[in-house]
Amino acid sequence: MAYDKFRPGRLTLIKNFVVRRSVVLAGLVALTATLGSLFFSEIMHYEPCKLCWLQRIFMYPLPLLLALALIKKDNQIRPYAMMLAVIGAALALYHYVLQVGQIHYQALENLVNCGTVGYSPSCTSYFFLSFGYITIPMMSLSAFVLIIVILQNRLKQ
Repeated sequence: MAYDKFRPGRLTLIKNFVVRRSVVLAGLVALTATLGSLFFSEIMHYEPCKLCWLQRIFMYPLPLLLALALIKKDNQIRPYAMMLAVIGAALALYHYVLQVGQIHYQALENLVNCGTVGYSPSCTSYFFLSFGYITIPMMSLSAFVLIIVILQNRLKQ
């Protein structure tokens, strides 16, 4: 039957696979997000806004940090990677909510109409929209949350 593919035994195998390879998987997610952000800015020429730069600050160190943890077999790095991912996810969530227009405060307008290096686009601009909700901040949020979930499962062990 079709539901045999998702027996509890298979779910345990999948979870064990993810837990054993958590550093590699989280590192691959972080590397993909980093390369994706560089693709959008350097190849597609989408100018990053101030909140995008802040998210980059928390994403870009993660591939290096997780690679170092993998090479040194050091489990003590994971909490630092988790901290970067949680702060990055909070920024990405804030950016996404701001972008879809759910926050309207005059005090925030100075933040979203930002200038990083002379000129920076508004943080509420859409450069990419797919399926009616997937924007660049949503992709960033998804990557940060996936890293958090992968690392959290490992930290529980």
